[in-house]
This record gives sequence, C-alpha cells and structure tokens, in this order.
Amino acid sequence: MTENHHLARLQLAIIQVLWDRKEATVAEVQEALKPDRDLAYTTVGTMLAKMEVNGQVDHRSEGRSNIYRPLIQQTEVSHTMVSDLAERLFQGDVSQLMCSLLDGCEVSSEELTRLKKLIRDKEKELRNG
Repeated sequence: MTENHHLARLQLAIIQVLWDRKEATVAEVQEALKPDRDLAYTTVGTMLAKMEVNGQVDHRSEGRSNIYRPLIQQTEVSHTMVSDLAERLFQGDVSQLMCSLLDGCEVSSEELTRLKKLIRDKEKELRNG
C-alpha cells in the first residue's frame, strides 16, 4: 500500500529543492528558495526537522552541517496530491478533473498525443486485468 504524502506549500517547495539537488544543507535550501521565499535560516531548519520527523526527509551530519535528502519520491507525492484533489474537488470523477485541466490550460498537440497514448495504455491495462 502506498503512503499518503500531503505536503503544504512550503514543504513542497523544500522537497522540490531536494529532488532537484539530491541532497542539500539548510543554507542551500534557503538560498534555492529565494527570491520567491525569503525565509530565515531557522525557519528552513525547523521545517526540515519537522519533515524528518514525518519521514519525508533524512539527514547526515558533515562537520557542523546537516545534509538533507528526500525519502519520498516525486511520483508518490504527485499521485497522493492529485488523487486528493480529484476526490475533494470532483468527488473522484477523473473525467471532470481532466476536462477542467484541458479547458484551463494551454495544451500542445504533442501533449495531446501523449495523453491519448496514456489513455490507450490504461485501457489495455484494464482489459488485461
């Protein structure tokens, strides 16, 4: 069974830095979040410590620095958050979610081709059990 990973905005921003870099110190995360988020070093450190308690990140010590790495995968978080959005906003109706996305976003012909292939692959998967 997959775990549910619901992340608040700041947690998501922090974990995205770790996904991109594979690992980072508090100072490196703080710097990567600028200029969008001008956060104190202690704020970033406290959030990383909370995320470690929640099992979302881990750290190793190197000298006086803690170097953090993600313990959760981007796909796990994406699946959890999209499923939650579909359930809360569209009562689980995936077709309504897709209609809303297609109506509200710019979609290229390449993206539409990819979406069609994903749908065909899912249909095959369902037919084959």
